Amino acid sequence: MKYKKLLYSKNPMLKRFISNSSVIIGGCIILPIILLAALAPVIAPHSPNQTFNGEYLVPPSKNHLFGTDTFGMDIFSRVLYAPRTDLMIAFFATLLGMICGVPLGLYVGFYENNKGIAGIFSLITMRIMDVIQAFPVFILGLAIVTATGQQISNVIYVLAFLWIPVFTRLIRTEVLSIRENLFIEQAKAIGNTDSKILFKHVLPNAVSPAITQVSVCIAASILLTAGLSFVGAGVRMPIPELGLMISVGAKNMITGQWWPSVFPGIILCVTIFGLSMLGEGISETLDPRNWR
Repeated sequence: MKYKKLLYSKNPMLKRFISNSSVIIGGCIILPIILLAALAPVIAPHSPNQTFNGEYLVPPSKNHLFGTDTFGMDIFSRVLYAPRTDLMIAFFATLLGMICGVPLGLYVGFYENNKGIAGIFSLITMRIMDVIQAFPVFILGLAIVTATGQQISNVIYVLAFLWIPVFTRLIRTEVLSIRENLFIEQAKAIGNTDSKILFKHVLPNAVSPAITQVSVCIAASILLTAGLSFVGAGVRMPIPELGLMISVGAKNMITGQWWPSVFPGIILCVTIFGLSMLGEGISETLDPRNWR
């Protein structure tokens, strides 16, 4: 107990995270999913791509806990492996979008309304972001993936492209308020270069909304990946992916074979719910207005 109090006193942010119910609920949902996905080769009773001849659309049983799909593949094994695909796509797409969007937001926000090339670049960049965000996200993603090809790498690049304006706008909004503060003027007065001011003084004070947005973008990326795969424009068979599994099983729902779609659908809903709760908890924890 003494050690716990000492740990909290040295890490007040850790105390806020641990005491936030949304973080606890989200973590308790997401961590087991990540753990099961990581241990899928050990836990899964069969290979995710193994087909069982003559065992098509077999209902849940001792041999196949979640039944089999129209191709005779074990749904339980594929459900264990599927989050690997979805989480990998979502994580790298969000990371790439953040890596590109944060520096753009810093530059645009810092030089907005300035004269010269920097101001013109900022203006053009924001108009490009307006054009990208004017299109419905799913329709734009569907069009780009269809044009570039149905490969996992292309799905990652397309989702990253969609998240760049989100991170750019978040950081820009923060920078516009931060650049007017007195400590920025003082940093300029003592001779700091713009790049040093941006990355040493502005970025640490502006990055919190971007960190909060990460879990939200990961959840949205998983949903978009599933949607693209569902309509046949995302991940292709036989790769285990939740949206693709739902799409394959949806055709048999009307004839009473519900298990090929229901089990992947439940995992998809639980994963997105957990990430949403985690994002909400992180947002509340990092908000200075909640610090007491």
